[in-house]
Amino acid sequence: MATAAPLQRTASPIAPLDVSRAELYEGEGWQEPFRQLRAAAPIQYVPDSDFGPYWSVSTYKPIVHIEALPKIFSSSWEYGGIAIPGKVDELIEGEIRMPMFIAMDPPHHTAQRRTVAPSFGPSEVAAMKAEVQARTAEVLDSLPIGEAFNWVDRVSIELTTGMLAKLFDFPWEERHKLTYWSDMGGNVESMKRPEDIAARNAALFEMGAAFAELWQQKIAKPGKDLISVMLQSDAMNHMSQEEFIGNLILLIVGGNDTTRNSMSAFAWGLHQFPEQRAKLEADPSLIPNAVQELIRWQTPLAHMRRTVQEDTEIDGVHMKKGDKVCLWYISANRDESVFEDADQVIIDRDNARRHLSFGYGIHRCVGARVAELQLTTLLEEMAKRRLRATVIEEPERVATCFVHGYKKVMVELSHY
Repeated sequence: MATAAPLQRTASPIAPLDVSRAELYEGEGWQEPFRQLRAAAPIQYVPDSDFGPYWSVSTYKPIVHIEALPKIFSSSWEYGGIAIPGKVDELIEGEIRMPMFIAMDPPHHTAQRRTVAPSFGPSEVAAMKAEVQARTAEVLDSLPIGEAFNWVDRVSIELTTGMLAKLFDFPWEERHKLTYWSDMGGNVESMKRPEDIAARNAALFEMGAAFAELWQQKIAKPGKDLISVMLQSDAMNHMSQEEFIGNLILLIVGGNDTTRNSMSAFAWGLHQFPEQRAKLEADPSLIPNAVQELIRWQTPLAHMRRTVQEDTEIDGVHMKKGDKVCLWYISANRDESVFEDADQVIIDRDNARRHLSFGYGIHRCVGARVAELQLTTLLEEMAKRRLRATVIEEPERVATCFVHGYKKVMVELSHY
């Protein structure tokens, strides 16, 4: 009996475009290569990059299709996890794999997500509203009018780190550490060199030690915070040190970087489209939709990675078992076949909620409602005060293909 010929990966109709290069994101040069990929090679194999070979999936429809097939496209930490650096079958030198529920497949993913999800349910988020309003008002009222300051530091980081400290019941006076750990946890560039991996590991184990101390305090006196919730769960109360740290990275990066960078996009995006800013200022009822549009336009996490579990075919393209697949949400959110004039901020866009910034399927962001609450509240409190942020110089961006964000957005506030 003849054996089937081994599957061959589908060749690309255009030369490989490596969209994982850090300089594309530091200088906002990613739009054009993704535009080329969407037009000519929506699913393309890149045989060589700093992170090894990978598939680029850059349009909306195949990303949604892949996300709906977790048995074929694994998120598991065992194969390298959810970001581009990890190898499938071996560790990078110095790498310590840290399981987290977003980097698990069912049934382990299901059990751990079910533990955390109720903390972000509709009634729990509604109960946060008054405190988020008070905190946002306090921060906005502390800002100077007509003087330059860094919006990222004074607004985006201050608001998101404060929320994380509340969710974890983390010592308020040490909350700045959460920002540092978040930056280290989300920096895929630090996974290229052994010395950078060692520095990242040191920061994350420092975080683990701080939270282990908090864990012990919560054993004696549990509350309603996330540590207490994890502690009281059969699915999460016997985690290894690596798994504990992994889940902390997930909750901190997920709760910090994403919301932080969408808040910064509020200042930068509306500055670039002043007619849209004027429309929002004239009609605050557009705020909830504007929040979705800014999250779409920014795409705070540029990609998620999956690993192929069996030879498979997607849209006529053949992938091999063990292949690394990058789902470029940042490109799908600019897919012209879904979002008309996708590069523009259009605050009353009728399908803004179709964005993929929170993911899709079983791994959709568990804290999406909290992010939406924080962003909506920021825009509402700005509107109450009739405050406008005018950006006065080109932003400094994060140079990485994973967390898509800003280091510095210099603004001046004025009243309109």
